[in-house]
Amino acid sequence: MDAFLIEGKSPLNGVVTPSGNKNAAFPLISAALLTDKPIILHNLPNIGDVCTMLKIIEDLGVEVTRHDPHNVTLRAGALGKTEPDPNRFAKIRGALVLMGSLLAREGVVNLNQPGGDQIGRRRVDTHISALQALGAEFKYQGGDFVLQVEQLRGVDMLLEETSVTATENAILAAVLAEGQTIIRNAASEPHVQDLCLLLRQMGAKIQGVGSNVLTIEGVDSLGGAEYTLGPDYLEVGSFIALSAVTEGELLIKNVAPEHLRMTLMVFKRLGIEPEIRGQDLFLADNQPLVTMSDIGNAIPKIDDAPWPAFPADMMSVALVAATQATGTVLFHEKMYESRLYFVDRLISMGARIVLCDPHRALVQGPSLLRGDKQGISSPDIRAGIALLIAALCAEGKTIMHNIQQIDRGYEDIETKLLQLGAKIERIGE
Repeated sequence: MDAFLIEGKSPLNGVVTPSGNKNAAFPLISAALLTDKPIILHNLPNIGDVCTMLKIIEDLGVEVTRHDPHNVTLRAGALGKTEPDPNRFAKIRGALVLMGSLLAREGVVNLNQPGGDQIGRRRVDTHISALQALGAEFKYQGGDFVLQVEQLRGVDMLLEETSVTATENAILAAVLAEGQTIIRNAASEPHVQDLCLLLRQMGAKIQGVGSNVLTIEGVDSLGGAEYTLGPDYLEVGSFIALSAVTEGELLIKNVAPEHLRMTLMVFKRLGIEPEIRGQDLFLADNQPLVTMSDIGNAIPKIDDAPWPAFPADMMSVALVAATQATGTVLFHEKMYESRLYFVDRLISMGARIVLCDPHRALVQGPSLLRGDKQGISSPDIRAGIALLIAALCAEGKTIMHNIQQIDRGYEDIETKLLQLGAKIERIGE
């Protein structure tokens, strides 16, 4: 196991380019199973979870050709299996999007329990009900899922929750279903849009991309395509917070500003105001970092909700930024009952936070954070990057354990940070 040795209080300055969208990689890789023609993907993030996903589909019989760390050709000429490797599947939540593709391609899929971050109960019920609506039969056997279908048929469905991966599974199955499918209450995150745009290039007929109602006319077959993933807006948000709390000047390249509108609104409430320069984002040094009260001097609230609202995966990062902003703010994490439990590490570093209940935390800033030489541990990807940001603005040195969690979602993070002037070292344990 590796760890980070971090020394805080160094302003981060320079230019950084975010990697490709991690959450787009999984459904786009899964889409390759829907055709026997080549699918070429560019700007894939070279991270642990994506490497695991590629190994899973390779084991299913997909020919995987990696031209370099970020560009790959996938060809699913013939699949030898309908059950992903259970050990690898148990490592990543994103592999769930294989359900729709395998069902559409082979008529059957066998899955064990998915893995991913331990941030609370993460239901699969919406995935199953969506595929059942398209005609699949479902069996639950000793913790494993089995779905079978003779012919997928289009239907007008309403998802019981705006689940990203359930929407993606419904799309992947519906594009080869017989007739018309309407998906209502669909998720519309940038990675859902990426999936629809790739499938269109492959010959799928999808209308309503970017909205909460998708209309899909099933086709008999799909062809090959070439697609470039957009930037990871969650990584962009992480660098915004990092620049502000270390008081540095940062230019973030190629950020796709159209996907950052709510993120920028929330950071503005914490006194962080980046400047959009075309496709880039510029953060001047010494941001005000003063919390904006609600009307009547009421304590402001930051909460998450389905796109285009503030992303749940940005809550941890925004909370760390709030510890350095003058004022009080209430964070309300609505989706996962364990995501906020990482704040005990921040409290031990000197942050003034009251964890009201599993879903709400009251933050009063600014707090002088202290490094932790005894070591803090990264519980999941997003809490991991949030604690890394805290360590970089803290006084003194911090040892950070369990950093493979960060590696799962952030490509070569210490190299990017070193180039910006951070004092960080990867050490063996």
